[in-house]
Amino acid sequence: MILDPILDMFRGKAVTIPPLDGAFRPNTRLDEAPAFAELSEPDNLLVRDGRLLAASGNAIYSIAAGAEPKVVETFASPITAQALSPSGELTVGLESGKLLVAGREVSLPAGVSCITALAYAGDGTLWLANGSAEHAPSQWAADLMKKGASGSLWRRDATGGEFRKVAGDVAFPYGLHPLGGDVLVSESWRHQLVRFDGVTGNRTTVLTHLPGYPARLSPSGDGGAWLSLFAPRNRLIEFVLQETHYRQDMIDQVPPAYWIAPALASSRSFLEPLQCGAIRTMGIHKPWSPSRSYGLVVRLDQNLQPQFSLHSRANGTRHGICSVAENEGRLFIASRGGDCVLAIDIASGGF
Repeated sequence: MILDPILDMFRGKAVTIPPLDGAFRPNTRLDEAPAFAELSEPDNLLVRDGRLLAASGNAIYSIAAGAEPKVVETFASPITAQALSPSGELTVGLESGKLLVAGREVSLPAGVSCITALAYAGDGTLWLANGSAEHAPSQWAADLMKKGASGSLWRRDATGGEFRKVAGDVAFPYGLHPLGGDVLVSESWRHQLVRFDGVTGNRTTVLTHLPGYPARLSPSGDGGAWLSLFAPRNRLIEFVLQETHYRQDMIDQVPPAYWIAPALASSRSFLEPLQCGAIRTMGIHKPWSPSRSYGLVVRLDQNLQPQFSLHSRANGTRHGICSVAENEGRLFIASRGGDCVLAIDIASGGF
């Protein structure tokens, strides 16, 4: 209704979020899955020469069943993104804003210093997501609380050369999935997946009104994709995002760990914002409570539509899923909030 924005000033605006229903129906599959390895805040999963690689802090680890993770390579700054080229070269983005291809630093355009995702197309084109022009990757909560939309999308041809800007005004691009000459992008702060034309930068919304904040995308074996959502939406956070003065006071006066904002893990400190009996009753954490953290992986078909999902609910511990990787009938899932990598057998068709 065209009068809604005017009437909202007098009647108030309803705070609503999409329900977890249909393909997003809650379950406990992530909490029931066996831990493949224990690792502090694992992220950026890759399979290289049959080995599973995961980033943790400023190091890349090789992970194998029944063995301690082994350090493969270390860097001067925490790793924020990594990708594998068609020829097997490892490309790494760092918190410092540097981009390394096969160990060599690559020059980036001015303003590109928040590398949140990297992906190679089949022809060798390198896609890069710059999450924010104002904040570092680790400051993602500040970018959300300030309603940032300064992210951008870049590409470099397989022949090398300079990066070319494809699109701007992207609200924290966090995942990339090349589709021929185009690329699918998870736009976190707008809770949607958007397809960008690789030449013109024209955008088409593919999936919108997601119940959480989408993170990285990775290919599935049958031509679809896996999508991870690193935190849930809830009404309290949505309400705070509408309150400009309150939000600014919170940013100025409260440590970021205790903001009313999404989190990779929660219920670790009594200083965290709670909602009285809405979360715990008689010491029991409700699985349906409006949590700041959650674990969610979604399977997308070849048309990029949700088919089913894997959950760690509010009372679970496998939260903060930012990256997944499929390999030989198994799905590996990195839980940053749960400090572990999970392995789920998908070849049996149990889903």
